[in-house]
Amino acid sequence: MMADHDKVLRLLKTARGQIDGIIKMVEDDRYCIDVSTQLMATQSLLGRVNADVLKAHLSGCVRQALQSGSEQERADKLAEIERIIDKLAR
Repeated sequence: MMADHDKVLRLLKTARGQIDGIIKMVEDDRYCIDVSTQLMATQSLLGRVNADVLKAHLSGCVRQALQSGSEQERADKLAEIERIIDKLAR
């Protein structure tokens, strides 16, 4: 993975902590809007982590394939990007 490992791990551990907190909120029967607010915050954090990972993939793996890979490798990397964009659009 080309992304900043320390940053990605730190953010993922933060998200894990948020999820643990949300679980506790549900167990404690906390107010629905408070739970929802925390869920949205966690989703936002995970979205930022995913964006960092994808940007690193584009600037590393994809760029390398486009510059020096075979025609098949270039096509494969572009197809990967198309699939991930489709998933993100859902």
